[in-house]
Amino acid sequence: MIKAALIFNNHGKPRLTKFFTYYTEEMQQQIIRETFLLLSKREDSVCNFLEGGTLIGGSDFRLVYRHYATLYFVFCVDSSESELGILDLIQVFVETLDRCFENVCELDLIFHMDKVHYILQEIVMGGMVVETNQTEILTHIEAQQRIEKQEAGIFKPSGRMGGAPARALSAAKSMAPNVNLPKLADLQNISLPSFKKL
Repeated sequence: MIKAALIFNNHGKPRLTKFFTYYTEEMQQQIIRETFLLLSKREDSVCNFLEGGTLIGGSDFRLVYRHYATLYFVFCVDSSESELGILDLIQVFVETLDRCFENVCELDLIFHMDKVHYILQEIVMGGMVVETNQTEILTHIEAQQRIEKQEAGIFKPSGRMGGAPARALSAAKSMAPNVNLPKLADLQNISLPSFKKL
């Protein structure tokens, strides 16, 4: 089972943290620090897996990682997982990120955190590997993007409401037909209070 998936940069700044086992926030930060200290001391020519730190579970757990440019991709796994299988899983994850972001970099992980989490959830869920076929993963991601674009459209080209807002408004009208809802034009003229220094 996978206990955690971590991505951090060469300076130890976490760019993605996903724990599949409950840890307090303080314990998670300690695990990230300890993991970075263990990995940052290693040369690139050595093996890509090692025993887990004392906080993550000691000798019963392994840290499997890959170092790409400025980022460490780390999976903390128990002894039932194959280290080589997890290395392949990291490769699939990175290649999928690369296809989604067209040459992924650290800034993509920072500014598109929701998408990165969604990609990880397509691959690993609840600490178990659910999909390793990159084509299948990309198909699900593209379907999700189409849905997001459909729901994000507030107005149609004709100027009428579209997507989720229109469906919400029609649902509200059908539930309470005698309630007078504000017109869209009224909502656009609402002025918010200004917050000036006192």
